[in-house]
Amino acid sequence: MIILFVEDDPMNRRVVRDMLQVVGAEMSEAPDAETGLRMIDEKPYTVVLMDIRMPGMDGLTAIRKIRSESVSSADVPVIVVTADIAPDLKARCFDAGADDVILKPVAMGDLIGSIGRILAKTQDDLVLH
Repeated sequence: MIILFVEDDPMNRRVVRDMLQVVGAEMSEAPDAETGLRMIDEKPYTVVLMDIRMPGMDGLTAIRKIRSESVSSADVPVIVVTADIAPDLKARCFDAGADDVILKPVAMGDLIGSIGRILAKTQDDLVLH
């Protein structure tokens, strides 16, 4: 399992990388949305973790690009990882094409639980088709 974390804060990337290593997952890192989009285009990822507030392109715009562009990974599961607690946050994320939303500071149970639910759903979708 290879997970891409698109996040501008190096400390947040380190914390999540350490959590994912505990469960044997490999994590690639992108410091901004533009780099993340290039990486998604170049390599298949099991899941993308996407921050919302980054310099340059924001995470919701990046998710919309992933979903609308004709790239090979347009259907990659995307989990928003954010400190934003706006009341309409989840609706905006899901409208952009996110599969789930978890809040910072990231708790290991929330992270692994979200990835597990999404991967289980992906496997169910494959069986049903």
